[in-house]
Amino acid sequence: MDVSVTLWVLTVVGLAALIAVDFFIGRKPHDVSIKEAGTWTVVWIVLAALFGLGLLFFGGGQPAGEFFAGYITEKSLSVDNLFVFVLIMAKFAVPSQYQQRVLLIGVLIALVLRAIFIAAGAAIIASFSWVFYIFGAFLIWTAWKLIQEARAEEADEEFEENRLLKAAERRFGVADRYHGTKLWIQQNGKRVMTPMLVVMLAIGSTDVLFALDSIPAIFGLTQDPYIVFTANAFALMGLRQLYFLIGGLLKKLIHLSYGLSIILGFIGVKLVLHALHESGVHVPEISIPVSLGVICSVLIITTVTSLWAAKKQAAAETAQSESEGAPKDDIKA
Repeated sequence: MDVSVTLWVLTVVGLAALIAVDFFIGRKPHDVSIKEAGTWTVVWIVLAALFGLGLLFFGGGQPAGEFFAGYITEKSLSVDNLFVFVLIMAKFAVPSQYQQRVLLIGVLIALVLRAIFIAAGAAIIASFSWVFYIFGAFLIWTAWKLIQEARAEEADEEFEENRLLKAAERRFGVADRYHGTKLWIQQNGKRVMTPMLVVMLAIGSTDVLFALDSIPAIFGLTQDPYIVFTANAFALMGLRQLYFLIGGLLKKLIHLSYGLSIILGFIGVKLVLHALHESGVHVPEISIPVSLGVICSVLIITTVTSLWAAKKQAAAETAQSESEGAPKDDIKA
């Protein structure tokens, strides 16, 4: 898709305006209700759908199909990020009324850093077609790693700060408590970070780590930097509302890792086939409609089986607790 500089500028300005509106509406710290989160989640999804339809009208079916496939993939991968966000919020004991501000700034940091990643990835792909082999192999390895983690008996449910975050804390120091939405304060004559800034950096830097698999994944669906960037932007900007909407449902999506591993493995195979095709080997390539169908089918099946398994597990735990409580009632009687 041939994108002019003017269209790039208009797109960035439009996204910045949407972020500004989102920031203005949520500028006052408050607890986000399910109704508010649900409303804004629908708004962001509708905006993404309208953007995709605009691509269909002005660019044709190919760009639109690539955008929707990339958006759905990035959105599903971002849901997995929410598990880590929950751990970060718990570790830093973020007050509920400040969580929406933390997520907004953290996601904004991630969006800027991902734009840099996308530009670098596009430049590498344009110069070295063999990088598709590396991207494909990395996604297949990541898919296998996800399966191994999902099959582990005990998951590590404690967030560990990365080295960059620890270095920043040592260099600048951290206040002993939250000071509203302030990021810096004067303490004992020294300018130090507040826990609010630390947790924002944790959210942003952690999301960049997730980009290590999501960026190659979307490049496996499209090599158009414009579509890669916009799909990432729309998926990330609705992440804050999604956090509050499905926060309580995350533990019920017990098969999500299996679904994501299938999607990443599928895209990894697609990348390898594309690399072979670029090298002159006559192999079948997977089309965007097939990719979109596989991604949607896997997500639907994963969600249904997760909810069914979670319901069955809850019923079994209830029955077990009732059976264990029965003897105590008899003794008391």
